[in-house]
Amino acid sequence: MKYLRRTLMAGGAALALFAGFAAPTLLSATAQEINPTAVAPPHGAPGSFADLIERVRPAVVSVTVRQRPDAVQQPSLEGLPPGFEEFFRGRPNGRQGPAPTSLGSGFFIGQDGTIVTNHHVVEGAEEITIRTSDGRDIPADIVGSDEATDIAVLRVRGGGRFPYVTFDDARHVRVGDWVVAVGNPFGLDGTATAGIVSAMGRTDAGSSAYVDYMQIDAPINRGNSGGPTFDLAGNVIGVNSAIFSPTGGNVGIGFAIPANTASAIVQQIINSGRVTRGWIGVSIQPLDADIASSLGLEEARGALIASVTPDGPAARAGLQQGDVILTFNGQQIENSRDLTQRVGATAIGANSRVEILRNGRRQTLNLRLGERPSEQTLASTNPAPNATPEPEQEQQGGVAQSSLGVSVRPLTAEDRTRLSLRANENGLVITTVEPTSDAAQKGIRPGDVIMQAGGRAIRTAAELTAAVDAARRANRPLLLQVSNRAGRGFVAVDVGGQ
Repeated sequence: MKYLRRTLMAGGAALALFAGFAAPTLLSATAQEINPTAVAPPHGAPGSFADLIERVRPAVVSVTVRQRPDAVQQPSLEGLPPGFEEFFRGRPNGRQGPAPTSLGSGFFIGQDGTIVTNHHVVEGAEEITIRTSDGRDIPADIVGSDEATDIAVLRVRGGGRFPYVTFDDARHVRVGDWVVAVGNPFGLDGTATAGIVSAMGRTDAGSSAYVDYMQIDAPINRGNSGGPTFDLAGNVIGVNSAIFSPTGGNVGIGFAIPANTASAIVQQIINSGRVTRGWIGVSIQPLDADIASSLGLEEARGALIASVTPDGPAARAGLQQGDVILTFNGQQIENSRDLTQRVGATAIGANSRVEILRNGRRQTLNLRLGERPSEQTLASTNPAPNATPEPEQEQQGGVAQSSLGVSVRPLTAEDRTRLSLRANENGLVITTVEPTSDAAQKGIRPGDVIMQAGGRAIRTAAELTAAVDAARRANRPLLLQVSNRAGRGFVAVDVGGQ
């Protein structure tokens, strides 16, 4: 099975990803900007990349990180034979092994020793050492880091003058353009590889909603994390971040953070030590064709509000669960990712106009953006749903809803406790689901609770029947808000035509 891997190398006994360090490449490095115009891009396939690599490689560094013990995920010790627990915790007889280390890449963007790398390279760092292309080991400190885009900025201690490279705007890059990657794969300092841009705007290459990745086929591997991707003029057009691979080795699919995204984040970190983003205080889910149809939309464009943060900007402006955000400051919202990026790029405190669809009617609301909390704060406030929620046992009884293929019963106090629902929240518990029904195909299971139907809160089987009848008369799917142990969201279920 293929899966996405960060290109970081980590050290450690059973978790080791590399065996040792290669001997450093000894090159002289003078403090000068790498002049992109000095390397004229050849027409068609270049005869050699040697001149380009010779000029840019002095600006590329290895980044070695000694991690805090509490920042390293330990392997599970359950089920190990007697005596093996101590080995995996450290050394036998309680003696601890060496501090875990990881290895990545980076590059100078200023002669003062400012370095760009990945957030995941330096996350949990206790000590950071960079190795220059001429073999010098220099301690460095974190200026700032942004988990959402996987960008970090370091600065070497003690000053000095270092060769550096510059970002270019990656928006001019086209699929098929030549690229060169320089980094530290598997601990081999100063390794250069070449290939082409395979695709642009990859939104499914990672978990970040703020990065549309550039896909390249220039070989990158573990340890390339944070290294630069160059165009043939010697400009940095991407920061290597992840690979898609069944083994962790190169299979020709790598992903880089485009330079226009990376440079904006780097500048924020240099200016203030951190990255801030606009925030409206909602959780959103994508619109699919069935949900769009259930709402009377001709196209699945927009972002559906699944929940609203109490006393957040959206709540104060009057946005509600089930609203569909159609435009933001006059710009059409294509999907939930588009909304996240537009809001994140808007200044904190700015007044913004949001056009929504509610109960079939369009209206415009005004809100003032807040500052997006940290990822840790958001995770603690809105825990991520379980990837595989515990299935509910099928319950007997309930009123059959033949058009939906389910049976339901009223909500009880025990159900509210099980699903962490408020005392004033109502709904209907699903007791059975027909295996061949559309509801079953959409993932609805016994024990789930229907909170809303057709945009209205329900608490009786008669109210659900009325919503089903209304959807059938309109020849639309019925939009349900469903709550279970995995969270709360909307799903559109076919109820059959007239």
